[in-house]
Amino acid sequence: MAANAGRLLWVPCRPRLRLVRPMASHRALPMGRAASTSSRPSFFPTAHALNGSNKRSFSTTPAPQSAPGSGKFSYNVAASYIAKGHKYDPSTHVFHFNPYNRVQPPKPGRSKSSRPESGQDAFFVSRLGTNPDEVALGVADGVGGWMDSGVDPADFSHAFCDYIAAAAHEYRPESKAAGNTTALTARQLMQVGYSAVCHDPSIKAGGSTAVVALLGEDGTLEVANLGDSGYILLRLNGVHAASEPQTHAFNTPYQLSVVPPSMLLRAAAFGGAQLMDQPRDAEVTRLGLRHGDVVIFASDGLWDNLFNQDILRIVSRTMAKVGAWASTESGVQVSSDLRQYTQLPAADANQQADKRSVVTLQSLLATEIVGAAKSASLNRKLDGPFAKEVSKYYPHEKWHGGKEDDICAVVVVVSEEAEAAAPRAKL
Repeated sequence: MAANAGRLLWVPCRPRLRLVRPMASHRALPMGRAASTSSRPSFFPTAHALNGSNKRSFSTTPAPQSAPGSGKFSYNVAASYIAKGHKYDPSTHVFHFNPYNRVQPPKPGRSKSSRPESGQDAFFVSRLGTNPDEVALGVADGVGGWMDSGVDPADFSHAFCDYIAAAAHEYRPESKAAGNTTALTARQLMQVGYSAVCHDPSIKAGGSTAVVALLGEDGTLEVANLGDSGYILLRLNGVHAASEPQTHAFNTPYQLSVVPPSMLLRAAAFGGAQLMDQPRDAEVTRLGLRHGDVVIFASDGLWDNLFNQDILRIVSRTMAKVGAWASTESGVQVSSDLRQYTQLPAADANQQADKRSVVTLQSLLATEIVGAAKSASLNRKLDGPFAKEVSKYYPHEKWHGGKEDDICAVVVVVSEEAEAAAPRAKL
């Protein structure tokens, strides 16, 4: 173990293990593309540039397991988060998505005080272009090992999400008359955010994993996942689909990076590996969604502390409690109109007061999930997914309980619009 510690300093490891023998205690610095020193160009490309093809592809594109419905879909989104070492409060650590809110382009050197209390985790949710029924969202998990070099890992992850949110909000597809019929992809949007960070003069170094998703008004979901953030799709008391982490080795996930040239030269001098993960390396999945589906995108702070079945139990219990999923003689059925659970009351939507404590179905799901993950991360007796992985790869190590980390989850409740809205039910 100790003999390998020097080499591990130059592999993109993450700060997970508290091992007795001398291993890297933090994520080792990842080797990626150095930040450009040229002047910063506009990070909003034309639709033609976004629709360009990649020569290298590592995508997984299964046939949709369920065909999208014929009606128009809408997406009800909320997020919850908490930084490592902070007390979780579901009434304040929550975000309600409003597709009509304007997303402001980020500025280099922007204040950190405006960030949510999510630590090195970051997230974004934005409508795609001018269509409020199409959504772009994602989660990025900053690489903590950069702290050893005096770099704040949150700078990369938060800037990355800010840039993607602004690009998605300003995206305008070219007209069919121009001969372009190819839609924007999740991987291309990830590339936009990464390129913008690489040209941001305030980001000298850093890195993060990333999961980026696009939800279309026809009920299609496309996800580009790089690293060990990821997603899970739940449908009627079952796990319908879930991502697998991308890793180079145990505790070594894929990640996007900005690495100073001086660090690359030092790594080369010591003979270290230079793993240069790019958006083109992201695994891409396309699925068809159904009315009543719940999709969760999250950082590894969730996946390392809750098993998929734990998340399913939380979601199933919550959906049944409010009446969104109901057991019948023919099995579990979805309420025909979910707007009574997912929409903010008109009075709350119009008032200027703080709305963070307002409860919708999606915010209730988000806070229930993050609250459970936070509790599991502090539990020293019940072994979670990360403890199982340590036991698998290092059977002689004594790791029990959860793993303390930043936690961030974005929850989507899928709704196919009905003819008329029913009164909002109390949650």
